[in-house]
Amino acid sequence: MTRTLTFKLTCLLLLVLTSPLQADSLSFSQAKDLMRERVYQDRNEADKGSFYCGCSWAWAGDSGGRIDHQSCGYGVRKQENRAARLEWEHVVPAWVMGHQRQCWQEGGRRNCRSDDPVFSVMEADMHNLVPSIGEVNGDRSNYQFGMLPGEPRVYGQCDVEVDFKQRTVEPRPEVRGQIARTYFYIHDRYDLNMSKQQQRLFMAWDKEHPVTPWERQRDQRIAEVMGHHNPFVTGDRSWQLGHKNSAEGVVSWLDRPEGRPQAEPEVTAVRGNRNSKVYHLSEGCPSYDRVSTKNRVSFSSEAEAQAAGYRKAGNCR
Repeated sequence: MTRTLTFKLTCLLLLVLTSPLQADSLSFSQAKDLMRERVYQDRNEADKGSFYCGCSWAWAGDSGGRIDHQSCGYGVRKQENRAARLEWEHVVPAWVMGHQRQCWQEGGRRNCRSDDPVFSVMEADMHNLVPSIGEVNGDRSNYQFGMLPGEPRVYGQCDVEVDFKQRTVEPRPEVRGQIARTYFYIHDRYDLNMSKQQQRLFMAWDKEHPVTPWERQRDQRIAEVMGHHNPFVTGDRSWQLGHKNSAEGVVSWLDRPEGRPQAEPEVTAVRGNRNSKVYHLSEGCPSYDRVSTKNRVSFSSEAEAQAAGYRKAGNCR
């Protein structure tokens, strides 16, 4: 191999490794792997550690880890196996992101993953992922954040409180600002509604706990992968009560082949689902826009779809 060819191949490899990925091309599994490889690769020590408890861990598998309980004084509440492993938690739970979309009403998280490209992008958004002890992640569930009276700790020295009756979690002060700015980002980017009570809480946390050097570094690392920052971390955007969402993540490629922007809009009148062998019309069929991009088949007419073995969707008017 000549020096010139070697140099060209090296430059090409560096370009691939350093270029931002298309945010809408990541799966949740890929996002977790990248969080390990590109964001938290040097953050598993006790002085950095897991999100809620600050525990260190040893990397294990593709993206997981084994928690060192002694590093943070963690006490197992109930689930020993899950308490021993690192998991990637959505700060804004999948339920909060999904239940405002039609796909969740028709089949929950699994249905959203298969039929809603916007949900798939939200689920894999690395700005919303943090390393958490599995037991705490499970106990947090889809509970809202809030302030709880007293200090009902159930995880040893870990400063996170969970009220299972009120379905509320109070996180340690060190991460409250990051939680607030993550909620602002997800709701703004994907056009989600947030209650005034939660807005007021997160506005207070945002003010009381400013952006830290690590939060800025984390944002930069994620932006290098995804191609965009959290503007509430960089200071390019702020949240006020009654905030008007930018909806930058709800993009027009939903109605376009392969889920990518194109110069001309799609004009296909008949869209089939290769999994269900059902076709939908662009007018009169409410599920026309809900067919997953990977399952879409375009036809020029109903006759062509029927000849290919497809039947018309039952909910078409």
